[in-house]
Amino acid sequence: MRTILFILQKEFLQIRRNRAMLPMIFIMPVIQLLVMVNAATLEMKNISICIVDNDLSSTSRQLTNKFGSSPFFKVTANTFDMNEARKQVEENKAQMILNIPAGFENKLVRENRSEIQLLFNAINGTVAGIGSAYANQILIGYNRDVIAKWIGVSKNMPGNKSIETIPSFWYNPDMNYKVYMVPAILVILVTLMGMLLAALNIVREKEMGTIEQINVTPVRKIHFIVGKLLPFWIVALFMLSFGLTIGKLIFNVPFVGSLGLLFVVASIYLLIVQGWGLLISNTANTQEQAMFASFFFMIVFIMMSGIFTPTESMPQWAQIINYINPIAYFMKLIRMILLKGSTFADVYQYILIMLGYGIGMISLAVVRYRKVSS
Repeated sequence: MRTILFILQKEFLQIRRNRAMLPMIFIMPVIQLLVMVNAATLEMKNISICIVDNDLSSTSRQLTNKFGSSPFFKVTANTFDMNEARKQVEENKAQMILNIPAGFENKLVRENRSEIQLLFNAINGTVAGIGSAYANQILIGYNRDVIAKWIGVSKNMPGNKSIETIPSFWYNPDMNYKVYMVPAILVILVTLMGMLLAALNIVREKEMGTIEQINVTPVRKIHFIVGKLLPFWIVALFMLSFGLTIGKLIFNVPFVGSLGLLFVVASIYLLIVQGWGLLISNTANTQEQAMFASFFFMIVFIMMSGIFTPTESMPQWAQIINYINPIAYFMKLIRMILLKGSTFADVYQYILIMLGYGIGMISLAVVRYRKVSS
């Protein structure tokens, strides 16, 4: 135990003296949290729209006003020529075209029905899909107003039977996307600390040649590994605490569940990613090699973890790969605990899987680590 304490003292002293590492630990996470939470969002606002109104009636103006007053759309051009509207899309000045044909109002009065055309720039499928959903909601509301005006049907009229849907949004009633993203960004920051910096720290010993001095000492392999990984395990948990504080004070993220349970899960998760980092450091000889290898695994794991979209909507092969994706487990658990208020009884299956995964990774990494001269 005294040997581990001496190694810990040495590691924290190195961290304090390393001018490059201190900003990575304390300043970079704050900047990333503030920037990425605001930038990484699927909320679409101010979608640029070009309006082609060849009817110029009061009814068509009501429709165009609905799009113009919506926070999701921004009218960037009005024209009577579809070729000009297409040019706006081709030049990326507009992402959507609303085409109202001539005779729109007259046909609506005579036949109680009429058509319009919506065209989307689908290069960005997310913008096109979400923009289409927003436009459909506007048209549904407009259609309801038209029915009330031209046909005389009102939901308040006696005898009129209609179904009114009142949605209830659980766990995030304000539909604030930042509440959804703050836990995800915290997972990434904890992963960077646990996997990347731990791997770089061990490889740094190889580059400096100090690992050879350690190898000839009577320090046991398990003492060296624990002494190397434990400081970053502690720092990562501190970073998580700091990030949660920022998330609460700045983004007002609700802490519905138990913070104690969250830190237990985070502690187990760090065993897994530090095991990955140690495996990488066993094969890397330079910090550049360790960094590239760490980023390769992290990018794949992060993109498949459900940071933006649910893992259940991914292809079957991707869901199978996610069984070995530690970030996917922690991403799900941190949102369940913080936002949903899940208890140990709700998540114990995931905890047991992560515990077995963590023990296996650390054991494999320790076995593969060879206490010999590099």
